[in-house]
Amino acid sequence: MPAGVCGCCGPLRPRYKRLVDNIFPEDPKDGLSKSDMEKLTFYAVSAPEKLDRIGAYLAERLSRDVVRHRYGYVVIAMEALDQLLMACHSQSIKPFVESFLHMVAKLLESREPDLQVLGTNSFVKFANIEEDTPSYHRRYDFFVSQFSAMCHSTHEDAETRTRIRVAGIKGLQGVVRKTVNDELQAIIWEPQHMDKLIPSMLFNMQDSEDLDSTPSVAGQDGEENPAALAESCFRELLGRAAYGNMNNAVRPVLVHLDNHHLWDPNEFAVSCFRIIMYSIQAQHSHHVIQQVLNHLDTNNKNTPRVRAGIVQVLLETVAIAAKGSVGPTVLEVFNTLLKHLRMSVDFELGESSRRNSGVSVSSNRGKESEERYVQNAIIQTIGFFGGNLPDYQRAEVMMFIMGKVPVYGTPCHTLDTVKIGHQGTKRIQAMLLSSLIMVTSGFKSKSMAGALPPPFLDPLFSISLMEDSELRQLVLEILHNVIDRHDNRAKLRGIRIIPNVAALKIKREKISKQDVAFMKKHGQQLYRHIYLGCKEEDNVHKNFELLFTTLAIMTIELANEEVVIDLIRLAIALQDMALANEENMPMVIRCGIMALVAAYLNFLSQMIANPPFCQHVSKVIELRTLDAPYLLPEHIFRDKCPFPESLEKEDRPLYFQTTDMAECLAGPGYNAERLSIPYVPQVTDEDRLTRRKSFVDTISLQVDIMSNSLPDKSQLAEEITFETLKKAIDTTGLEEQEREKRRQVMEKFQKAPFEEIAAHCESKANMLHDRLAQIFELTIRPPPSPSGVVSISAGHTQHQSVPVYEMKFPDLF
Repeated sequence: MPAGVCGCCGPLRPRYKRLVDNIFPEDPKDGLSKSDMEKLTFYAVSAPEKLDRIGAYLAERLSRDVVRHRYGYVVIAMEALDQLLMACHSQSIKPFVESFLHMVAKLLESREPDLQVLGTNSFVKFANIEEDTPSYHRRYDFFVSQFSAMCHSTHEDAETRTRIRVAGIKGLQGVVRKTVNDELQAIIWEPQHMDKLIPSMLFNMQDSEDLDSTPSVAGQDGEENPAALAESCFRELLGRAAYGNMNNAVRPVLVHLDNHHLWDPNEFAVSCFRIIMYSIQAQHSHHVIQQVLNHLDTNNKNTPRVRAGIVQVLLETVAIAAKGSVGPTVLEVFNTLLKHLRMSVDFELGESSRRNSGVSVSSNRGKESEERYVQNAIIQTIGFFGGNLPDYQRAEVMMFIMGKVPVYGTPCHTLDTVKIGHQGTKRIQAMLLSSLIMVTSGFKSKSMAGALPPPFLDPLFSISLMEDSELRQLVLEILHNVIDRHDNRAKLRGIRIIPNVAALKIKREKISKQDVAFMKKHGQQLYRHIYLGCKEEDNVHKNFELLFTTLAIMTIELANEEVVIDLIRLAIALQDMALANEENMPMVIRCGIMALVAAYLNFLSQMIANPPFCQHVSKVIELRTLDAPYLLPEHIFRDKCPFPESLEKEDRPLYFQTTDMAECLAGPGYNAERLSIPYVPQVTDEDRLTRRKSFVDTISLQVDIMSNSLPDKSQLAEEITFETLKKAIDTTGLEEQEREKRRQVMEKFQKAPFEEIAAHCESKANMLHDRLAQIFELTIRPPPSPSGVVSISAGHTQHQSVPVYEMKFPDLF
């Protein structure tokens, strides 16, 4: 009886269970029964409402087989699940997917590598299916955690470890593909998931060198290489990152680089950020730059090598982003870098002071050199970033950096010159000027007024008066970058007597009206700083080379007829300064100035193509070659050039004569009469700002001494002599006073603040209006009566008008 009952209950099992049971053979080695699988698939497609029960039953059987280690049946069950999943795309597939994911999770939880790989492969197939409707309740937290753990597999066998890691990366890639396009799955971008996804990929990318160094595993091609696969997944993830998710994607990268000490050396960090910058959308670049800047601030007290590594990563980042959209972070990049430059100088000077106090010498030298490494990286980044910006942004950056250069006597909000002292200030000045050279390299401006505005030009010239030859060289190189718009510097390199300037094939254009106006306004500043820069006692060969190049480029780019006369006057003034030697300059500097004047006048005479002028210059140079080679650049800058004991003014043929040059230029186009007016540099406040002994200081000192030594005014008796009467009626003094007054008025309107000029003009206008009002009151009266009737009342005369129609006109009117 019991046997009969059992026999009749078998056919009572639901049909879907019988179809599921039939796909499993007696021997698992035989594999999935294809015919029975086709019947099950047809049944599932025909009756989709049974899908959830089929899935639940398959999951039940698979769980039992996993526990009993019947892995052959597990493989068959997963294959069946995969086929059903691929075949059915109806609304009722949602519950079936839940059973499927539950089974995949069971396989991933097992410690068998084969089952983990099997479950991962099934999940990847599922991830590639595009579902018609989004899922509101499905979560992938477990899969992110499990796949990330597989990416960090430490299995003893290398081949098995590689298989597990590859499976983990593929699983993460599947999670990314399944979630990033689903708006309801935006939770995947939250930090708790990104902190697992990103480090797992970076860990395998980081191990690429180890895998390359080990012998290749059999069957491990490019697709099965964990490093290559992780990089592909990393790129895909970043490419799908939206505006609001960028920070969550980049932050784990920085944390991973910190935890694994990958900033020094930083090859892997650089490669990571290259991948990031080329994978993300261009408009999101400033997010990445901002993250790196914040990370640099966070590590501001870390070791120099780590800070330098972060700065170099920033360099790679901005190098890629500079041509695209870098958003509002342009000036913030420079501001942060300048701040860290200052901190690096502080650290370096602090170390040097501790070294002087008796701390270990060798260790401090190493730290000082490492700080230099940081500083060089910062300068390189500033220069490279600025040099790759568009011209309109580059001009703003030039102004911004120049505003940060500390100049003595001027307020500087970012760099406090009091705390870092003279040495630190000089170091920062040299570094910022070096970065300005890189920023201005290749800069092409249509007008000099736009490239060299007063807020940029004035502090630059102030630095050019520093008593440091290196700083003066940097200033001249910056001027070359800005002024030389036709790339003629390479042809002019080296101070020498050029026999044929035409052979250089110098490129030039006619000077524009804007540049003519610029030279009228700022030309005297340029001449003055060249004049003062020539007589510095620490000038070396390079200083004279750069001064010669500056004069030559000004001649090419900015010289019209008026400027040519001014430049000749400047050259004659330099020659006279070297001959007079009122400041007791060394003979090498005096001869260097003479050589500079010779080289420049030789160049200028050929540029303006004036044969008499060229002949005069050539004659002087020939005489110097025979009698005074120490006055020519080819000889004076040699190591063992003999110097004369003195330069005699009586040797007129050896020097350029103003009268002769005036006769040569007496033709049309040149106002040769101006050559007779000696050039005298203007005196400004820049001398005081640069801590140099200036003309202003000397004059004020003399005035103070004389005023203190003079007796009281009451003790002085005025002596009236013939000389005093002659001076009283002499008009030359009045003319000089008038000329000086005009010069002061012009200088005031050129250099005074706009508010002061406006107030001055407004007061004059108000005075004029008051005078006009008084005049009108005196002249304007009520119109007299046509009939001339006048009445007097209360002592005042009143004019009463008579209507025209009542007036009586004469007969002959």
